[in-house]
Amino acid sequence: MAMLWMKWRMVLGSLFTWRRRWLPSLWFLLLLTVGTLIVFFHQQDLSDTVQQQGPGTKMRSTPRQSREDGEKSDLITDHLTDEQNASSPIPPMQFPNFERTKQPTKYESTKQVNELLTVTPKSRKTFKTRPQLHRSNIVPPFPSSTSSSPSSSSGAVGTRLKLSGTLEARRELMRNTCAKYKSHTSRTITREHVRMIYVEDRYKLLYCEVPKAGCSNWKRTLMVLAGLASDTRSISHDTVHYKSHLKKLDSFDYSGIMRRLQTYTKVVFAREPMERLVSAFRDKFENPNKHYHTVYGRPIISKYRTRPSAEALNTGDGVTFTEFVQYLLDVHRPVGMDIHWNLVDNLCHPCLIDYDFIGKFENMQEESNILLRIMKAPRNLTLPQFKDRNPKDQKTSSEITEKYFGQVTPWQRQRVYDFFYMDYQMFNYSKPFKDIH
Repeated sequence: MAMLWMKWRMVLGSLFTWRRRWLPSLWFLLLLTVGTLIVFFHQQDLSDTVQQQGPGTKMRSTPRQSREDGEKSDLITDHLTDEQNASSPIPPMQFPNFERTKQPTKYESTKQVNELLTVTPKSRKTFKTRPQLHRSNIVPPFPSSTSSSPSSSSGAVGTRLKLSGTLEARRELMRNTCAKYKSHTSRTITREHVRMIYVEDRYKLLYCEVPKAGCSNWKRTLMVLAGLASDTRSISHDTVHYKSHLKKLDSFDYSGIMRRLQTYTKVVFAREPMERLVSAFRDKFENPNKHYHTVYGRPIISKYRTRPSAEALNTGDGVTFTEFVQYLLDVHRPVGMDIHWNLVDNLCHPCLIDYDFIGKFENMQEESNILLRIMKAPRNLTLPQFKDRNPKDQKTSSEITEKYFGQVTPWQRQRVYDFFYMDYQMFNYSKPFKDIH
């Protein structure tokens, strides 16, 4: 019996020893089997998903693929969304980046929308983001209401509305040109930038003087507005230009300058640049003018004329247009520039000062008189048309300009155009001669 008990204990001891030795291995085999089964069923699910996908069906694209595939349709959707936003009763300021002040045009077909969305490299460069220029807070000079007076005729109203659209197009062109060519220039306004601007406080008007672009008659008009004269015809040329009756913007302190720039109507008139240059030459060098003949005529004749006479060197009289053009194009001029042939860009700084009214000398009478009516000037006040300086001289025209530039070489004509290039671009004047590129 004792022997049987000893054998039974030996069997039980061996069983417990085997359990301790092989139990971890059994657990490992069990876990490995479960993991294999999980992987098998997962692969079976993926196989079923691929078999259920029909031919030609795409898997869900990545975010990058979605943007590239739907770029055009997104632009169209954005355009249509803008139209819906414009007609929504919610104020525009609640829509992000909504800066339009007019209702968008309703396009009649998808083709028109596609044409609108076509952006060429040239237009992309031209219409890049505009720098933050100094903008006015005043009401535009042409309000939407057309009932300026009960006696306004339908023709006058139509003319005013047409000019309003033209003025807005000019301002838009100016903004785009400045963004294209001068986006990196300093936007700090100094006294030098406003030295050509005249101030009329009563009518809150700022006028930038551009010589040879009707400035004499506009300064006469400002004097009447300021109460310094009762009639423009009673004001002589010397009174306008050589007596300090009108205030200039640079005569105020900095706060006074900025307040007027922000609240007054700012006006500038431009003229075809080469025509303006010829007008200045004829006025200053073909008529008696001791100052210009002495200050400019003498050094011009001395540097650019071959074997000048002693009299010419002494008086400075008789400068030719060819000599004048040589002086203008010379980077080492014997005498500095003058406001009568400097660029409007350098005189009035339209990329820094956001002018409300950009007028053209070629239509100055009509545009100026409409502006005066909008400013509620006296009804009998209109821009004068008379010419009191060298009145017998024929007014400089495109034909006369062509005649003068026929005296210089094609290369010089091209160089003069290049010299005034910014004025041509800013004020939308076309190339005056066929050989200019």
